[in-house]
Amino acid sequence: MYDDFKTLIAAQLSELSGASAEIITPAIDLPKATTFGDLAVAVPRLRLKGNPVQLAQSLAEQFKTDDSVTGVVATGPYLNFRINRTAFTQKVLKAVHSAGEKYGWTNEGAGKRVIVEFSSPNIAKPFHAGHLRSTIIGNFIYKLHKANGWDAISMNYLGDWGKQYGLLAIGFNRFGSEEKLVADPITHLYEVYVAINAAADKDPTIHDEARAYFKKMEDGDEGALALWQRFRDLSIAKYKQTYARLGIHFDVYSGESQVGEGMARAMQMLEDGGLLTQDKGAKVLDLEKYKLEKAVVQKSDGTTLYLTRDIGAAIERYEKYNFDKIIYVVSSQQDLHLKQLFKTIELLGLPYADRFQHINYGLVKGMSTRKGTVVFLDDMLMESKDNMHSVMRENDAKYKQVADPDHVADVLGMTAIAVQDMSAKRIKDYTFEWSRILNFEGDTGPYLQYAHARLCSLERNCGPVNLEADVSLLVEESAREIVTLVSRYPDTLATAMQTLEPCTVVQYMLKLSHAVSAAWETMIVRDQPKELADARLLMYSSARIVIGNALSLLGMEPVQRM
Repeated sequence: MYDDFKTLIAAQLSELSGASAEIITPAIDLPKATTFGDLAVAVPRLRLKGNPVQLAQSLAEQFKTDDSVTGVVATGPYLNFRINRTAFTQKVLKAVHSAGEKYGWTNEGAGKRVIVEFSSPNIAKPFHAGHLRSTIIGNFIYKLHKANGWDAISMNYLGDWGKQYGLLAIGFNRFGSEEKLVADPITHLYEVYVAINAAADKDPTIHDEARAYFKKMEDGDEGALALWQRFRDLSIAKYKQTYARLGIHFDVYSGESQVGEGMARAMQMLEDGGLLTQDKGAKVLDLEKYKLEKAVVQKSDGTTLYLTRDIGAAIERYEKYNFDKIIYVVSSQQDLHLKQLFKTIELLGLPYADRFQHINYGLVKGMSTRKGTVVFLDDMLMESKDNMHSVMRENDAKYKQVADPDHVADVLGMTAIAVQDMSAKRIKDYTFEWSRILNFEGDTGPYLQYAHARLCSLERNCGPVNLEADVSLLVEESAREIVTLVSRYPDTLATAMQTLEPCTVVQYMLKLSHAVSAAWETMIVRDQPKELADARLLMYSSARIVIGNALSLLGMEPVQRM
């Protein structure tokens, strides 16, 4: 958005200083505050000989302003430039309305493919807060890559294999109910899993039975596999309902059980590479010299472990999808496992070893309802939705205007949970607080949705938007702030693409919403002279588009009434 102005500034500074435009252009930044200017240059970055403060003063005195770059002032070692706000505002607001839902998108990833693996719950267990973090962070990363032109594939790699499924099968034979299984498969299987674990604490031989049962699964026993397949199919059907409610789609449902001959090939490659040692009959990968401990890849009874299957999966995925990058969105508790996986792929000499990336996140603490019981995702969503519904009903007049209040309450509840999750850097642990979820004020999800809905209401009542409005009438400082923030949305997405931090977009959206709120009482549209009303409505409409785009990118449906 600032490129034309940066080019003009760089050209003249190059003439005055002798520094090349290639050095100057990247040094022209957007200041955190626009008190001194719209663009700034830190003179030390120009690599000129002399005192930076004196050089800044000299360059400011020599710089010739014009209709595009209207002012320059030196502040210490910085050069601060003012640009033609009318031309800039016109350019920004037209760009927003021209691109619409794709404002801020690029084609930088064109021709490149990325797999984003996220969510990945264990079948037969209810969705909990940890899976929610992986799900919403992963969905953001997937959508962000698509917005940057990548061919992005969303993959759900289910935890659907291992001794615990032998344990579950034995538990179902003892405690299971066919009727309860059909009615609510995941809840019932979880009850069975808890019951059999409690029984195994008293009778350790149950674990031996579970290992034997899983060995039958690995050996292809039809009866053992049939029960496991039923558990898997019922679990996926239930998960798909939850994902649909969250507005999340997976291009591929995979799982540990789906890894085929890639696993055998991985074992053979490890053997051929001399990377394995024997330890009491088990095959071990010794990564201690890389400070990554030892990793068992095959137990003494011949059964495989997570690492073996993940290596095999990585080989098969590259051969099938030929990806340029693969991102694993997994909690920080798995840091060691992912480091072991990536190091093993490197040691195997695979040519795509540098294409793997782990995006981690911290833990959620304090997850309980007001009744004190552990919260699973469905419980969280229902409680949040019910509370949003109660708040909405407090304004009867507005409530009656909402076409589908039940759906809007659901969206608001999910937005509240997601924004609380994504407000800080993902590696940070955070404490789940119902008080923040139920609050429409402050830096919360409902506040962002309210900002969007209020702007939608303004357009309904004062529209249509005039794209040819005279933006020179937007002289207030609050208008400058809104337009500047709107112009920075593409840069915000570029930063998010570098860090893959959802909080970058959340914090940006909060700033823009606060700026709109600050302007709301003084920059009125209704009952103003037409030219002024048109200019203000165009500005507010642009802010509405950007807030809606940001909400969508974060995986939330922007509401129009609430």
